[in-house]
Amino acid sequence: MDCPLLVWMLSLNREVTLDEYNQCFELVRTCAPHAKIKHDPNNSDTFRQLVSQMMPLLMMRHRRVPRAKWKDNATPLGKHWIEQDAEGMHPDRWLRSMIGYSLTYETSLVGMAMVQGRQRDVINVGIGIKQLAVEPPGVTVRAYAESLSHKLTQLELSFISPDLTDEVILRRLCILLAVKQAYIRAIGQPIGFDWSRLEFNIPEESAMGDGTPLQGWEFRVFKANLGIVRKGVLLEESHQCVSAFFRGTRESKFIWHDNTKDLESWVQFINIDQMIKVIPKLTA
Repeated sequence: MDCPLLVWMLSLNREVTLDEYNQCFELVRTCAPHAKIKHDPNNSDTFRQLVSQMMPLLMMRHRRVPRAKWKDNATPLGKHWIEQDAEGMHPDRWLRSMIGYSLTYETSLVGMAMVQGRQRDVINVGIGIKQLAVEPPGVTVRAYAESLSHKLTQLELSFISPDLTDEVILRRLCILLAVKQAYIRAIGQPIGFDWSRLEFNIPEESAMGDGTPLQGWEFRVFKANLGIVRKGVLLEESHQCVSAFFRGTRESKFIWHDNTKDLESWVQFINIDQMIKVIPKLTA
């Protein structure tokens, strides 16, 4: 199916003030009431949640569709899509105006993947992000990989063999985790889903679920490099990112984007300053 895929990546490039946090909270409470987020300025995770819920608002503002002219819907599995007001729109065009989207975040990066088309064609979209860093800080890459081994199959574990360099192990591990996260979000599975039920043979660019080939999926793999300020210090962060979308083709396909120029046509990078600046316009 020929549904254009777009991804927006927002960098939390600086710390925000209490006033900015409250502006974001009030916006989400008013314009995205389906998102039940606790007001807790001391919990940075709640701010990531708020910003992620603001992404669809920004996207629709970018399309010049007033907030009163669209509604946010969800399937029983929690897959969201946006339905625009049909007034003044040809019926066929309206049917193809649905926008399916997926949200996620990791440390200083918030992501949204979106596709437009018929409702049944656009809901199976997902996005995954995994920072190229160990957790907790200070542990070895091998210990970090071991702590996540329960999410991988034996074949996948062979791709991160301890005899490889730390850089290769971390990169491959993050690709595997990001692609699994993107797929799990695309099919609307809960957080407790057993990740080891999925197997991604990256060298052969194939995927399996419960031992059965996953057909018809498109996985786009890319990296996001950020410069962020924390407590007055400029830091660098790198994230492995993957979008997953069901296109209904005979085989699944992996698309690798290795440089920024490859991303220009479908990935847009913004930062928290740009988001906060337009808050007054997002309620209109």
